[in-house]
Amino acid sequence: MLFNLRWFGWLPLLLLLQSCGSAPSFLPTAPDSPTVVSVQQGKASYYGARHHGRKTASGEPFNKNALTAAHKTLPFGSRVRVTNLNNHKSVIVRINDRGPYTRGRIIDLSEQAAREINMIRAGVARVKVERLQ
Repeated sequence: MLFNLRWFGWLPLLLLLQSCGSAPSFLPTAPDSPTVVSVQQGKASYYGARHHGRKTASGEPFNKNALTAAHKTLPFGSRVRVTNLNNHKSVIVRINDRGPYTRGRIIDLSEQAAREINMIRAGVARVKVERLQ
């Protein structure tokens, strides 16, 4: 009987130690997680109602409610993650236009994309732009 009490006294300690073990070093990535190809930082602005319906440089009509953007050099159809560095909110957009044409800006977002990263009120925000594969 004394042996059984000693064993059961150690059992909670053993269980506690086992639960404190580290996680396995292999952590699988999600199969749909995008790979970052390149990164830029700078200022973003947005364009909306005034351009809604007009033809973009790619030939498609601009839709202020779509998650699209204009970039000076990235190929049309490229997907980029834009992160507002002031609040760390991000959105993934598709490049379908050229611009911005204002000095010091690296990307122009659609109105909806700007809304998703909460930069409508400011109009311009410091962002990180990550090109995704």
